[in-house]
Amino acid sequence: MLRLSDHWVWDSWYARDDAGQWHAFFLRASRALLDPHRRHHRATIGHAVSTDLRDWRLVADALVPADGPAWDDLATWTGSTLRGPDGRWYMYYTGVSRAEQGLVQRIGLAVSDDLITWHRHGTGPLVEADPTWYELLDRDAWYEQAWRDPWVYADPAGNGWHMLITARARDGAADSRGVIGHATSDDLITWQVRPPVSAPAGFGHLEVPQVVVIDGQPLLLFCTNSVTAAHGPDPAKIWVAPGPGTTGPWDVAAAQPFAHPSLYAPRLLPVGADGWQLIGFRDHEDGQFIGELTDPIPVRYEAGVGLTASPTAPHVRDELLAGR
Repeated sequence: MLRLSDHWVWDSWYARDDAGQWHAFFLRASRALLDPHRRHHRATIGHAVSTDLRDWRLVADALVPADGPAWDDLATWTGSTLRGPDGRWYMYYTGVSRAEQGLVQRIGLAVSDDLITWHRHGTGPLVEADPTWYELLDRDAWYEQAWRDPWVYADPAGNGWHMLITARARDGAADSRGVIGHATSDDLITWQVRPPVSAPAGFGHLEVPQVVVIDGQPLLLFCTNSVTAAHGPDPAKIWVAPGPGTTGPWDVAAAQPFAHPSLYAPRLLPVGADGWQLIGFRDHEDGQFIGELTDPIPVRYEAGVGLTASPTAPHVRDELLAGR
């Protein structure tokens, strides 16, 4: 696992280099803040390297808030990383500003030749919420403008790239407007905001989306801590929805829960012959925020059942609850 004695660690995303090393990018903030709720407006994007997704070597932060005034001068939040056709690495990330008290989220880009040193692309954001389809800042409806957690992947037909985004529909019950926002690009630089690829289905927001294909089945993975009573008295925080293809649309109303004692913001990673593994951060346990990344959890997907921990990992729940 990845635990820092002086920093909390939470949302993470991953890339694999030519040497086979895994690079974890993650949000981090100093434990000196004492109150973990304060961490969001102190977040930087940390970076660690591993050969096995278990033992991590910490390296320099990938990205920190910009010098102000800037659209991302308060905090840098969750994103995704991929390699472009030009051989460079592209990191899409969320930024919030001091001028707006962190209430308005936008998406920007940093690029790197080696996954180690990152430079912002330009001085402004690349993708902003379009009020044609998406809720802007409305403090009566929601506590922030949700437009974050970009997940970027190639179109399966070779027609550019897709970006999935944590967003909210402009209409409907305030506590259930969460949708998967969508944007497309031909060159990874210029993006066109599109209508959402899901409909509101009883979630306030759908955080940290990811699309993968397991055994031929396209899946949307997301997490949420805002669920209406329609999903039961004690709803799960991690959900998986099957879809007709990697570009959706996604029937979020048919999503199936993944039960876990404390995991949040997980990512699915293909790990060779070991199959798919899930890594996220330990959120609250016994009322205390933990703030560290788990070891990989082997999982499998079964139609009608959803995502479950593999039989090769029966110890996962016990180890987490024991704090090991």
